[in-house]
Parts: sequence; C-alpha cells; structure tokens
Amino acid sequence: MTPASGTGDSSGGTSVEDALERYLTSLSAGGSRNTLEWVLQTGDQSFRTYLEANGVERVDEIDIACCRDWGMELRTRTARDEIAASTAHNYYMYTRAFLSFCVRDQLLETNPAATDAAREFLPEDTGKRDRQFWDENMREAILSFVHTRVDRAYDEDDIDLERAYRDRALVTLLALAGLRGAEAFADPHDDRRDGLTWEDVELQDDHGRVTVLGKSRQYERVGLPSRAKDALERYRTVLEPPTADWPVFPTGHYPSKRRALEAEFSSDRVDTLLTDRTIDEALREFEVPPPSISKNGARNLMQRLCDEANLEIDGEYLKPHGGRRGLGHELYASGNSELAQSALRHKSIETTHEAYSDIQPEDVAEQIDDVME
Repeated sequence: MTPASGTGDSSGGTSVEDALERYLTSLSAGGSRNTLEWVLQTGDQSFRTYLEANGVERVDEIDIACCRDWGMELRTRTARDEIAASTAHNYYMYTRAFLSFCVRDQLLETNPAATDAAREFLPEDTGKRDRQFWDENMREAILSFVHTRVDRAYDEDDIDLERAYRDRALVTLLALAGLRGAEAFADPHDDRRDGLTWEDVELQDDHGRVTVLGKSRQYERVGLPSRAKDALERYRTVLEPPTADWPVFPTGHYPSKRRALEAEFSSDRVDTLLTDRTIDEALREFEVPPPSISKNGARNLMQRLCDEANLEIDGEYLKPHGGRRGLGHELYASGNSELAQSALRHKSIETTHEAYSDIQPEDVAEQIDDVME
C-alpha cells in the first residue's frame, strides 16, 4: 500500500493519532464512543494499528487504496472466522464516519472510504442475526412473577414451596449472573456437565460466587449480583441440602430420581424403601443426590413459567440463554463493553464486540449524522 501523499513520516499534516483523539473527544460518552474507540484506536487490530503497520502516520496519507486494503484486511479476518461479515461492515462504517469527520475538520478534501472502489473488497453480508434476548421489561416481568409465586406458595396448596424457591433462584441466576445453560444444568451428552451443586456455591460475603465449567472447559468463578445471591441464599434455607454435592436445581423427573436410587441399591430394595417413603424422602435419608435438571428440562420449565405468567417474546417463551444475551446486550448498549466482557467471561473484547455487533449501527447512528450516507 502506497500513501497518497507524503513519505509516511510524521512531518507536516495532522497525525492519525491526533485526529482520532479529536474525533473521539467530540463524541458523547457512552456505548458509541467506547465501541468506536476500540475499533479505531485501542484494539489490537484497530484501524490505527493497521495504518501504523503499513507506514501511514498522517491523515492526508489515507487514500482510496488505503481504504480498499483495509476492506481486504476485514475480508481476510472474516475468512478466518475471526469476525462476522456484518461486523466487518460495521467496522468499515466506523472508519468511514471518522474520515467524514476529518473532511469536516478540513484535514481531507473528500472521504476516501465513501466510494464504491474503496468498499469493493468488503465481504458479502447476507446474514441477519435473529437471536433472542430478554429485554429489560421481559426480564423484570419474569423476575416479578417468580417472586410473587413464592409468596403465593405459602397460601396456595397447588404451588410447591420448595419448587417455587427453586424456580425463582433459577430464573434470577439466568437473568442476572450471565450463566450459560450448560454451566448451570446437566447435559446428558457431556459427562463433565452434570449441573451446579451446592459445593460450587459460595454465599459468605456480600455478593457470593459460583464456580462453573466454562465454555473453555476450564473452571471459572462467576460473581453473583445481590439479587441472585439473595435468591440462592433463601432457596438454600428452604431446600436444606443434605450433602455438599446435592444439585442446586434438582430434577423433578421421577424416573431419573428412581434411577439415582437404583444406582445405590437394587431395584427390589428401592421398592421396599418406597413403601413408606416418598422418593424425595428416600434420597435425603440415604444422602443419594438426585440428578440436576437438564438443559432441556430447564427450557421446558421456562416455557411453563412463561405460559403461567402470560409472557412471550416473538411468539416464543423466554429461553434460558436469552437471559445471558439480554444481560450482555444491556451492559454493552449502555457503554459498558468491558463490563459486558467480564460479566459474560469472554476471552477477548473482540468476542464481545462480535456478539453484539448487531446493535452497534443503531447505537452509532444516534451520534453520527453522516453514518448512513
């Protein structure tokens, strides 16, 4: 790539660094600025880093060829599955917005990124994200419902008190702690994912934490917001788990609980035990932990709760993973991209940007008049 003018040194003209600082300072604080700053200036593969690697130090050195090559770089990253095609287009749009600012600031005569030739190498974007997330209204509605349901369980015989506390803790954990379903519930196809147990839960301090087997297959500690910690603490008091390896969310599926007993005793012995005990009483008495609710069981539970609460989103129920997405969406859109990264335990901020690239164009458009030129 050959600069349009100059030799690539820092003499004369305005440096890219200074122009970026001026541009970012002109923006209001919030999600747009944080996103733009990462893509244009501070990220490991930012536009500024790309320019420096190619010897471009001044704004007046940025030409159409430079922007074409930047588009090719984004296309290459898409081909390597580092970013989605939609993300590549968003990143290019942020670059174009910055260069439009440079035109208004009389640092460039025209915007080299706003040409068909410059955009030629961008990857084709035919996909449209359609992933459910719990928005704030839906989240608070389901949390309010399960909280009220606990109160109703004290007065109504058709609502089991222990299950009401379990369901409230489960929904609160999904909504506020950013857990994946595979981290909280059992996966019958993965021997290591057998659901949270009380041994994984710490509630001694103000917030508490849980230890989960993360997506990376490494154990990770997850901090609990106060409402999640309070819901778990109250539920544990009601549940009174007899052993540390008792599941936090035990299944209500009778055959699964019976199989757990039969793994310890013969079938005939189980028949004898259950002549004068319920299966839950037998499990507790002999300290045989029942299985955890499965991922599919948690989905079915959420569907039943949403039906009972008359809640639906896009014609469906609130799916467990939608709670995690909703939490990340709200944190990211409010400008807390790094907090979103921490809450979701993404390995890199780029993963967080990628996960929420679908909300970035609207966020940016609110603050940049010429973004949709």
